[in-house]
Amino acid sequence: MARVVVDVMLKPEILDPQGQAVQRALPRLGFDGVADVRQGKRFELELSDPVDEAAIERVREMARTFLANTVIEDFTVRVDEPVDEPVHVRPEERL
Repeated sequence: MARVVVDVMLKPEILDPQGQAVQRALPRLGFDGVADVRQGKRFELELSDPVDEAAIERVREMARTFLANTVIEDFTVRVDEPVDEPVHVRPEERL
């Protein structure tokens, strides 16, 4: 199996109130030096077949028609490392 990742972000010209709220909250929490925050979505698709150009194009079509609202969002598609067995990490260990 292979993992394909689709990252979806608001286009730069689209207002991001959620990102702005995070940006305003960070200094109050002691995290200074962050100039901008944009909030987005990440989709991880585990494909059962090998990843070739046709598979990537199929994922792009999924993103265009279902995963992203292309009027206000951009997306990127990339192949991640092969998936053997899932590794479970507690959220506090991810940092």
